[in-house]
Amino acid sequence: MKTEDLYELYKRHPSVQTDTRKLKPGDIFFALKGPNFNGNAFAQQALDAGAVYAVVDEIEYATDDGCIYVDDALAALQALAKYHRQQFNIPFIAITGSNGKTTTKELVTTVLRRKYKTYATYGNLNNHIGVPLTLLSIPADAEMAVIEMGANHRGEIADYCTIALPTHGIITNCGKAHIEGFGGIEGVRKGKGELYDFLRENHGTAFRNTDLDYLHGMATGIEQQVTYGSANAQYIGKPLMDDVFLKVAMLTSGNEATIQTNLVGEYNFPNVMVAVAVGLHFDIGIDDIKEAIAAYQPDNSRSQWIQAGSNRLILDAYNANPSSMRAAIVNFAKADLPNKILWLGGMKEMGPDEEKEHRELVALVKEYDWEDVILVGKEFIGLTEGYRHFNTSAEAKEYVAAHKPEQASILVKGSRGSRMEVMVEAL
Repeated sequence: MKTEDLYELYKRHPSVQTDTRKLKPGDIFFALKGPNFNGNAFAQQALDAGAVYAVVDEIEYATDDGCIYVDDALAALQALAKYHRQQFNIPFIAITGSNGKTTTKELVTTVLRRKYKTYATYGNLNNHIGVPLTLLSIPADAEMAVIEMGANHRGEIADYCTIALPTHGIITNCGKAHIEGFGGIEGVRKGKGELYDFLRENHGTAFRNTDLDYLHGMATGIEQQVTYGSANAQYIGKPLMDDVFLKVAMLTSGNEATIQTNLVGEYNFPNVMVAVAVGLHFDIGIDDIKEAIAAYQPDNSRSQWIQAGSNRLILDAYNANPSSMRAAIVNFAKADLPNKILWLGGMKEMGPDEEKEHRELVALVKEYDWEDVILVGKEFIGLTEGYRHFNTSAEAKEYVAAHKPEQASILVKGSRGSRMEVMVEAL
């Protein structure tokens, strides 16, 4: 079936699903494949559950009138998403980077919704399946779209750009994340820089952080740039701290304001600043921006400030890499808090740099005084320097349950695979 014909069906049934467990009556089901599953085998189940159509790419599963056979279900999904994207003439803002993508996406969306009907990536559906699903979830009345793009190897962001066709873009930063896939920090910059490449070639606009010198070189040739940062930018601010929470003093003439946030740590300063820059660029007043950011509450283990019994925790365990780990630890060390404890999980996808990066992380921890330190994961084996170590967060949870801290301030940080949030359950 041609994409144009499939789109006519989508217009009558504009809800797409790839997981039968989440399927609703009236959805179009796309039978995708993965290393451990074949969505084609669930096509009939989807139809029985109320799907109006099941798009399959193995002819033996096209056993029902509701089945639509295509050469490649994933390619058909992506082509449909691109075709839908091409029906809009509104700003599409793409966000990528090593750290802060989701927080930035949430802040930018929160600000834009003060004036525009804005639709954005749900959660972190930011991969080769999530990006097209996000695009297909955008209704005809949209005035703004914010698309998060994640990647762990080169070529991914370029592929997503050919589907999402962004008019504006944000690279939050290029740190030591997914080093195994990118092959080093230069590989990370080239991979993330694919967003800038698309904007350059298609006369798009880049929102650029002037505090990161390397972004200047990466953005060379992009004619339209909106800059933000702590100096030498169109929109200038200064980070302040209120207990553990970030405040931002906007210093740009005509937009002076102090913005209170519910975000933990000075490392969230650029995330707030780009949301301000996007808002001001699209003619949203500074007072509306200030109110929107002040109302935003982080969730899903991202820079959350939690009370657990007599203890207070910074739960920042959705992801971790050397740059985000360092920022979190240094910020926590500087904070005026009593009885500081670290619970750190191993960093994933470090490739051949795994031992080196974890050794350097432990060396950083040793620079400060802590009430206690717990390191979790095989990545720390042989590197614990006398600190407590457990292979899994479940084992660490058992220890914490038997030795509960009291009146402590705890930083919980680690890669998603380390499941550090499990330890919090013991308090």
